Amino acid sequence: MNPTKRHEIFSRLRAVNPHPTTELEYTTPFELLVAVVLSAQSTDKGVNLATRRLFPVANTPEAIHALGEEGLADFIRTIGLYKSKARHLIAACRMLIELHGSQVPAERAALEALPGVGRKTANVILNTAFGQPTMAVDTHIFRVANRTGLAHGKTVLDVEKKLLKTIPDEFRVDAHHWLILHGRYVCQARKPKCPECIIADLCEYKDKTPSAPEGNKKRSNGFASL
Repeated sequence: MNPTKRHEIFSRLRAVNPHPTTELEYTTPFELLVAVVLSAQSTDKGVNLATRRLFPVANTPEAIHALGEEGLADFIRTIGLYKSKARHLIAACRMLIELHGSQVPAERAALEALPGVGRKTANVILNTAFGQPTMAVDTHIFRVANRTGLAHGKTVLDVEKKLLKTIPDEFRVDAHHWLILHGRYVCQARKPKCPECIIADLCEYKDKTPSAPEGNKKRSNGFASL
């Protein structure tokens, strides 16, 4: 994909959503860390339902650590893999207390050393909590990047590196959110909403979903649900 087309794609995404952010609910970097760890193989909606119960009771490393694994599990049992996530979060809280003064570190190596935190989770925290130009490639971004031609890659790391190398600097901090939201609501896995897509004419996907008959068309900028 040529640089001019790439710039136009992100210009349009920015125009309809100038200040994108995660759909996970949080107020501190630590709350974000908890929410992102819980979100693995779970929906943001499901995580938010759980953290709305948890955070009013415990939203600091000390408070969650004091709950213990069983106590924390009671708050998050509606989330998939809740037992292992509770175990990881209790261990992560202990490390934050002992090694980081109960503060979430803003360095990749320190984040990835925490139980339950991998590269993607670290990228989300670095980007969303600390404003660093990282790219957390999930299934949505992987799909959108490959379909559109923004970044072809067989692995998430391939796509991450290519996106960071080719996305213009002015869009790099927010690109992660734009691409996730676009994949979640427009460029969906089974049936992408190509007729509603604001970048359809720039996208290099060969199997675009055809437009509906004239009388059945719905007007949308692709972000109406955001």
